[in-house]
Amino acid sequence: MKSAYELAMERLEKSAPSVTLTDEQKAQIADVDSSYRAKMAEKELFLKEQIQKARGGGEWGEAETLEKQLAVEVRRLQQDCEEKKEKLRSTFGR
Repeated sequence: MKSAYELAMERLEKSAPSVTLTDEQKAQIADVDSSYRAKMAEKELFLKEQIQKARGGGEWGEAETLEKQLAVEVRRLQQDCEEKKEKLRSTFGR
């Protein structure tokens, strides 16, 4: 006798079959992820240095503006990364 979980998983598999990725496809997604992590790290290093300079100079308003800019840039890069990975995944199912 199957559990409720097993029955639910069977129904889910029928309605939306899972896609198994090849090693090459996984590598492509990992490359995109790695590339965007590098972009985020570069942006963080640059802006955190600018924030430190602003704080050191007593420019608190400038530091706050730069912190907001950093948050926006990181969020944008994360969204771009996810969109690019999703676009890649959509090509894999074909």
